[in-house]
Amino acid sequence: MPQNLEPQIGDVSEAALKERIQLRRVKDAVDVYDQLVQAGTQLSLETMNSLLDLICYYGDRDPVVEDQLESKESENEVEVQEENSKRRKGRFRKSFEQSITWRENNNAERIFNLMQEKNEHSFCTLIQGMVKYGAYNKAFSVYTDLLNNRMNADVHTFNSLILATPEVREKYNERGDLITDLLRQMAAQNVKPNLLTFNSVLKSLRKCGALGRSYSLQTLNEMKALQIEPSLATFDHIIGIFYKFVSPGRVQSEIIYEVMDEIEQKNFVARDPDDVNFFANAMKVCLDLKDVELAYRLHKLLETGDNWKLLGDFYHQSIFYGRFFNLLCMMEHIDVVLRWYRQLIPSLYYPNSEGLRDLLQALDTDNRLELIPTIWKDIKKLGHSNKPDLIEEILALMARDKHSPELQASFADCALDIKSSYESQDRGQFSLEWTASALGNITKVFLQARKIEEAWKMIHLFKAKNRLPREELLNEFMDLVKEKNDSVQAIELIKLAAACSLPVVKLASRAREEFLLSEEQKNALAELEVVCSESSDSESDKE
Repeated sequence: MPQNLEPQIGDVSEAALKERIQLRRVKDAVDVYDQLVQAGTQLSLETMNSLLDLICYYGDRDPVVEDQLESKESENEVEVQEENSKRRKGRFRKSFEQSITWRENNNAERIFNLMQEKNEHSFCTLIQGMVKYGAYNKAFSVYTDLLNNRMNADVHTFNSLILATPEVREKYNERGDLITDLLRQMAAQNVKPNLLTFNSVLKSLRKCGALGRSYSLQTLNEMKALQIEPSLATFDHIIGIFYKFVSPGRVQSEIIYEVMDEIEQKNFVARDPDDVNFFANAMKVCLDLKDVELAYRLHKLLETGDNWKLLGDFYHQSIFYGRFFNLLCMMEHIDVVLRWYRQLIPSLYYPNSEGLRDLLQALDTDNRLELIPTIWKDIKKLGHSNKPDLIEEILALMARDKHSPELQASFADCALDIKSSYESQDRGQFSLEWTASALGNITKVFLQARKIEEAWKMIHLFKAKNRLPREELLNEFMDLVKEKNDSVQAIELIKLAAACSLPVVKLASRAREEFLLSEEQKNALAELEVVCSESSDSESDKE
């Protein structure tokens, strides 16, 4: 892009049009063109083709400027938000470009039709623009007009048409025949195929079902015959063709291993925009096959030379490492998982809540739950302390079994910190909603750590949040109250159960048997049983 982004030529002239083309100001360039046409100004073919290039490349819309993609963020934003912003910006740009479609009779078509003189460049530019923005049938129609005008297409135009073949033919064999026909026309027009030609063929063959497998191997043989070195995109398409659907128990092709044998220890450079898809997609195959050794080989390839540059943006990087880490959590010992965890996070991989749940499950499988409080601290730093499913998983693991007093105390401190996440009401922060399971598990962790005061606060939260505690939890609470021989708290617990419309007969019976009650406490129990009984009868009558 030029350093000066504002037009400097104010008059309506061909020079002004060229300037706006150079500045990539699509709408302004079209406006100047229309004014020149109205004034009867004759424009050179070179300028007309440059204008057509601009409109077709950007889909008859002004390009998105970086500043428009950046959100207005405060200077003191945390690092977590900056990382997320980078991901969002890249994904937004990609989705914006994909959302543009070729409008009927847009400026590109209008200007093309008004051109008194057209050459091969004019036709080829329009065809490539139509393919890029989804007007596939129109692209083939313009290609027919090019042939009728006794002109030849260039290699880039043929590459675009090959990419469009799955969109203009329904049956797999018809798609294959059209691709073959286009390759024959290239040869007839003396147009030499390049790497992107063969990659376009392979990309289209991904949409040709089983037919794509045999055609893809022929394509690779043709590349070798022409001494065209494959790029990572080539191998990505091959993998995509042979591993489109991977299911457990199904015999799969061995081609992924052949690909790795072929490219291992090689240093690649970017030669195709699709090169950045290889590592993430290959790791998906490793994950589907549950082959951790193959994943290690793939990761080693990534670290060879400058191959890491072809991993792609933050989005692709996150997918690659997310799948790698998921596979490690499934297949490796926890010590190996933790070593990779410390190596990857957060410098290379910024895990989502699913990745962290994988880690928690790995801790559970290898009985290393004592690390949960440490992982929780990491979760907070990574900005996932507001993910309900993740928090529920942590609480369930801590509350499930009884452990040593030291570990129970550590779990209790962790649960107390998690409780504060629910209670946090900072402006702009996602507010967690208390569930019965979250309340119950935190209460249970406090009870197992013999922190009765904290557990009692949680019991009261059930009523405040309109949630019902499980009878099992109340019995566990009664067990701890019995150990402390606190009859007053036993009665209060039964009152709370009654207030939550829970049956109190069993709890009241336990209180009479296990505590030395005063007459006043016995009368209170009797009254609670009567009230609960009447309430139960009333509900039965309504039914």
